[in-house]
Amino acid sequence: MYVRLHTFEVVAIDPQTKARAGILRTDHGLVETPVFMPVATQGAIKALDHRIAAALGYSILLSNTYHLYLRPGTDALRALGGLHQMIQWAGAILTDSGGFQVYSLGALRRILDDGVEFRSHIDGSRHLFTPESVIATQRAIGSDVMMSFDECVGYPCTRHDAESALQRSIRWERECLHVHQNSAPLYGFRQQLYAIIQGSVYPDLRRQSIEELCALPFDGYAIGGLAVGEPAETMYEITDFCTDLLPLDKPRYLMGVGSPANILRSIALGVDMFDCVMPTRNARNGTIFTTRGRINIRNQRFKFSHEPVEPAWNELGVEAHSLGYLRHLFVSGEILGLTLATWQNLAFYRWLVRTARQKILDGTFRQWSKEFLEQYYPEQG
Repeated sequence: MYVRLHTFEVVAIDPQTKARAGILRTDHGLVETPVFMPVATQGAIKALDHRIAAALGYSILLSNTYHLYLRPGTDALRALGGLHQMIQWAGAILTDSGGFQVYSLGALRRILDDGVEFRSHIDGSRHLFTPESVIATQRAIGSDVMMSFDECVGYPCTRHDAESALQRSIRWERECLHVHQNSAPLYGFRQQLYAIIQGSVYPDLRRQSIEELCALPFDGYAIGGLAVGEPAETMYEITDFCTDLLPLDKPRYLMGVGSPANILRSIALGVDMFDCVMPTRNARNGTIFTTRGRINIRNQRFKFSHEPVEPAWNELGVEAHSLGYLRHLFVSGEILGLTLATWQNLAFYRWLVRTARQKILDGTFRQWSKEFLEQYYPEQG
């Protein structure tokens, strides 16, 4: 029996923007918003033990249905007691439905009325994702927040293609909700289901998506189909448009975003939840995010630097190590360099959203975020 519970509460709204501080309740603990979710696609944060993420204060990870369906597979997930038990993670987990990954397969996938047929990027084997199978896989994973199956489109996208994908997405998401309401979790804790708003860059299609999906009892709403190549200002315009229409009492998740500037500007537009590979992927390429801006640790100027990565802050970060040592690890090809850079970047992202939340509670978010971005992370392009 599906019982809808009150899982989200807004505790403060910034007086000068639409920024919100909230609390998301899951059976694996509370998640304070705004929140950034580290990407653990296959149940692992690349180059970092997720126990460090927990020590940094992260309360939710993001994993991916498509990848976990292929490896280790639903039989193994069930045998191992679900993803929480398998990876020994006590916090919450959100799983993307795999719609974006299937979209990214290009010629390896074929969109049908009832789902998507695709070939595995691993071995070329054939598979079919339907709304029913995607919910069943997320039941096997045991994520706290499941995403509905949708059809993502890229940019640019014709209105005809955007409308066709939207109609298909709405139909699939209704089916996901039906399956969710008529099936039971496998591991004894509640799983929430979020809808995904589509419509590309067409406001009337976005409005239609919101009106139809918000009439249904989803637990939250994601803004999908952005950060796929469109100009940043277009992303903000569509996000602003959507948050004006989305329910005030449900969490809002902007999928696949992003940079520090993307996050703070989107928080100002009323977004609560974010995920992106940027902090972890950039870390492995030697780009370090700090409270004083972004640096390329391979730069020659750091070779003799005694300066710590972060001179003075209260995060459980890598401040004990010098920039010179971190550069040495990278130019020497030491794996520890990837770990420390990832640690630092996730520490920074945690600091960023936690500070944003405190500024919302204080009523000073607008001024703080404006000054911080102008000084340290001016938007490019």
